[in-house]
Amino acid sequence: MNISAPAGATAFPTIASASADIAAKKLSPVELTTHLLARIKTVDPVINAFLLVTEERALADAKAAEARMMAGTRIGPLDGIPIAHKDIYNTAGIRTTAHSRQLEHNVPAADATSVAKLAAAGTIMLGKLATHEFAFGGPSFDLPWPPARNPWNPLHFTAGSSSGTGAAIAAGLILGGTGSDTGGSIRGPAALCGIAGIKPTYGRISRAGILPLAYTLDHSGPMAWTVQDCALMLQAMAGYDKADPAASTKPVPDFSATLGNGVKGLKIGVIRHFHETDNPVSPATLKGINDAADLFRSMGAEIQEITLSPMQDYGACGFLIMIQEAYALHEKWMQNSFEKYGELLRDRMGLAAFLTGADYMQAIRKRRELCLEMAAAIAGVDIFLTASQPMEAPLIDAVPKWAAFEKPNFTMPFNVTGYPAISICSGYGTGGLPVSIQLIAKPFEETKLFGVADAYEKATDWRSQRPAL
Repeated sequence: MNISAPAGATAFPTIASASADIAAKKLSPVELTTHLLARIKTVDPVINAFLLVTEERALADAKAAEARMMAGTRIGPLDGIPIAHKDIYNTAGIRTTAHSRQLEHNVPAADATSVAKLAAAGTIMLGKLATHEFAFGGPSFDLPWPPARNPWNPLHFTAGSSSGTGAAIAAGLILGGTGSDTGGSIRGPAALCGIAGIKPTYGRISRAGILPLAYTLDHSGPMAWTVQDCALMLQAMAGYDKADPAASTKPVPDFSATLGNGVKGLKIGVIRHFHETDNPVSPATLKGINDAADLFRSMGAEIQEITLSPMQDYGACGFLIMIQEAYALHEKWMQNSFEKYGELLRDRMGLAAFLTGADYMQAIRKRRELCLEMAAAIAGVDIFLTASQPMEAPLIDAVPKWAAFEKPNFTMPFNVTGYPAISICSGYGTGGLPVSIQLIAKPFEETKLFGVADAYEKATDWRSQRPAL
């Protein structure tokens, strides 16, 4: 399935490298887009990352970007960069389904705010990407479209729910993409697909026009091959939007400002009990975490051990809030067109019908306690370090329906608290499948988070490997 790269490009350009080549007029946005469209046609039937390829729109976007390149009027670093959107992001005049029969023929009239912002930055839209049904029920085999598969081995899972985005980036079908994260749906696919994915601080990116799952836990964010690429995408996506009541009015910093600064003098707290006791991780995952701590120490950071409440406390609190808020959104459909949902979503969300307002309020109360605990714990350090997934990707047909009940989730604690968190590749384990680490910062300190993640990424060789599709 080898497809030669367009003139002026490496076989798998990053956003940063492609942007530099476009700026130097060494790379044509039209040729890059044509190359990726051809690669999608060849590779995507194996991994099912796309629900819809918008070829005509992509070529029109590419021609406009090339005209700006030739005229010397590029908008910025994302101008001419091909991306795609998770299919819960509304796209004007283009089908947005949430990977569900409920919205199989839904065509929004307006773009989501972040879609509009990325378009205004000059990106080229290649299409809409697979997700779990309404970002919750998956991987499902009883929906109108198949689930996305892992490019490192298509028999294996991508994690979810930003499954198509993770798969498409790892497979080199797009240079970046959008995701959403209610309990780990950016960081999970980033981890299992071996890419970078950041859940910014709650409120950093507008969620207006993104189909919701749980209003008080939902985050949107970028996913890409490198930390630097995520910083470039977040720069375009972030900012206040009056259409999202939870959007923050805090100024948007230069997210690339700390890239290359290293970690000397920083304090990094390892939440060791999360990945050694609460949910013991695979040997390769544990090695990645321990090696990362040793690397940071060798680069001048101070390593400390952090103790929080058991991870299950965060997981139980977050899961109860999530399914209650999701059920409130879906109640009419659950009552009137239950059969249109896939089995996984029906069963998981249907559980919320048996919960009470008192249950929800107890979870909200517990959430406040956990937020105070985490704020106190992170006050003495700059960054937390732990796992983002417990192991290498499992087989796609062996994912348990009630995984949230079986073992606690490494990502949910930072949805419950709203803290910015990033997953990056930390090596390769059983079967050559990726493993990862998760880094977490204080609210609205994404710039510091990017600096630490970038330092790790540049000090290791994991970005030199790609799936052998």
